Amino acid sequence: MIQSHVPSDLAVDHMQLTDIDEVCRIERRAFPNPWPMAAYRRELRRPEQNAYFVLRAAPGLIAHDPRQSRVRFLESILPNRRGEPNVDEPHLAGYVGMWQLYDETHITTIAVDVPYRGRGYGELLLTTAFSEAMRRGSVWLSLEVRVSNAAAQALYRKFGMTVYGVRPGYYTDNHEDALVMWSRSLRDPEYVHDLASLREQLTGRLQAVAVPELVPSKPLSDNDPPFTVPNR
Repeated sequence: MIQSHVPSDLAVDHMQLTDIDEVCRIERRAFPNPWPMAAYRRELRRPEQNAYFVLRAAPGLIAHDPRQSRVRFLESILPNRRGEPNVDEPHLAGYVGMWQLYDETHITTIAVDVPYRGRGYGELLLTTAFSEAMRRGSVWLSLEVRVSNAAAQALYRKFGMTVYGVRPGYYTDNHEDALVMWSRSLRDPEYVHDLASLREQLTGRLQAVAVPELVPSKPLSDNDPPFTVPNR
């Protein structure tokens, strides 16, 4: 799934225990109720049930965006604010994690660090999740998203995901509801073709970045039953 032969300033890689400090730094910037470090350590010990990936950024990657010139100048004369990445060293730009539940892959967490948003990296992480789901033979991909997070919902809908339910008061920080979103069948040839087209567009946008391939582990079928939310 992960292509390492393409030289790039950004690469998708498996999350390691040594990445947890950096992941939690991004987590604290992205979410009001971040996971504890112990949760990531526990998850990484069960690779048969879980999969976690990071975006590794090379030193100076953020400087490639002309909009960041003022930010880079301020960083040169002021100490880093707490929680910001040290862009002069290798660091992480984002991460995604998922659980495997029978024929379903469920995204548990996904985040792009603040300085790297708006570059297509969220799409890269979501493509990584779909790639891993296909590799594991999943039929569906699911996730929860805050009802107020319109930007994330738009991204998920772009990838063919649909709202199939609501979890009232799901988020503990403010008791906000969560929308439960599901993909179409990953055995549906038309849907896989649509996902492949999105991947091709992303590859053109990110150019040198090795975008994970979307390769179903089982033959596709036009005769799959219509989507129904599995009973859990």
